[in-house]
Amino acid sequence: MIRRAATYILAASFALATSPVFACTGISLKSQDGAAIRGRTLEFGFPLKSSVIVVPAGQEFRGQLPDGGKGLTYKTRYGVVGANALGAVAIIDGLNDQGLSIGLFYFPGYAQYAEVTKENASRALAPQDFGLWVLGSFATVDEVKEAVKDVAVVGTPFPGLGSAKGMPADAHFFIQDKTGKSIAIEPRDGGLKVTDAPLGVMTNAPTYDWHMTNLKNYINLTDKDAGPTKLGAVTLNATGSGSGMLGLPGDFTPPSRFVRAAMFSQAATPNESAADAVFSAFHILNQFDIPKGSVVNDSVGGAIPEITEWTSVNDLQNLRWYFRTYRDQSIRMVDVKEAIEAANGKIGFIEMETAPQSVSNVSKDTKAMTAGPAGGD
Repeated sequence: MIRRAATYILAASFALATSPVFACTGISLKSQDGAAIRGRTLEFGFPLKSSVIVVPAGQEFRGQLPDGGKGLTYKTRYGVVGANALGAVAIIDGLNDQGLSIGLFYFPGYAQYAEVTKENASRALAPQDFGLWVLGSFATVDEVKEAVKDVAVVGTPFPGLGSAKGMPADAHFFIQDKTGKSIAIEPRDGGLKVTDAPLGVMTNAPTYDWHMTNLKNYINLTDKDAGPTKLGAVTLNATGSGSGMLGLPGDFTPPSRFVRAAMFSQAATPNESAADAVFSAFHILNQFDIPKGSVVNDSVGGAIPEITEWTSVNDLQNLRWYFRTYRDQSIRMVDVKEAIEAANGKIGFIEMETAPQSVSNVSKDTKAMTAGPAGGD
């Protein structure tokens, strides 16, 4: 028993050490007008070259199998907008015209996909197929919960991932609908484990239930500053504001990011409208932005500084997908209905990484003050 456990730990450690890092962090907010808002960062060990893809209803797709055979065949019922990767018609993060959204998050060393058999081939999908299948087929979390009982996610390589031939993308999935209801779906033991996710946060490995258990180690954290406390004859006062969050983990590991995501999203001041909540989500996600050089990934092609390639926020009430990129921090928005109409029945795309962000020179906007500085004449 001990030897088998040690072998498993060694294998998992090897997988973690040799897989490209995908240090994504997801959060959720809900505004006072009832809008569900879901945001996330996207990090990877090399550029994913994402674009926004637009997939109208009525498009036919089939799941990809490791041997190149045909998997699950379906036709999209709903229009879909979101980010892809490596030029594929795939959704890494996005939403549909019913207000259902999904995010794929890397799950290295823990994804346990089904083996392809004659019995399951006709209902099988690759990990990279899963997001588009969900958004193209369903309107609510409850519908997805029921549907995943009858599908198999198999370890089909993602072309361009690690090499031209590709490798299977270890992933788990976070899904939320316009009511704010959320679930995590994880490939475990050849099946799909569904877990309710009431806090609306997501990172990477280990499993979702492990992260929720780990939160119990931080029950002392609060958004309220700590008051004075006596230590014997001495009264101790906090040295500054923020003492309620003393002990909050600050590194970039998935467990630490999960704790921070839970604390920051739950402590967020209520936002009156969806538009306010969108900007609040971007501000929270600033806390997870990786400065270039802080995390160095040596799994693919030598040591590569990992960066936050893009950050997205989904407005599930108004059907808008917002994003900003590493090179352009200005926020851009894609209206789902407008984009689908512009696609005119065909699959389309919008470039995400264009020119670097421009800098505005406002020097000549200087105006004379109508009153002197405080304390002056």
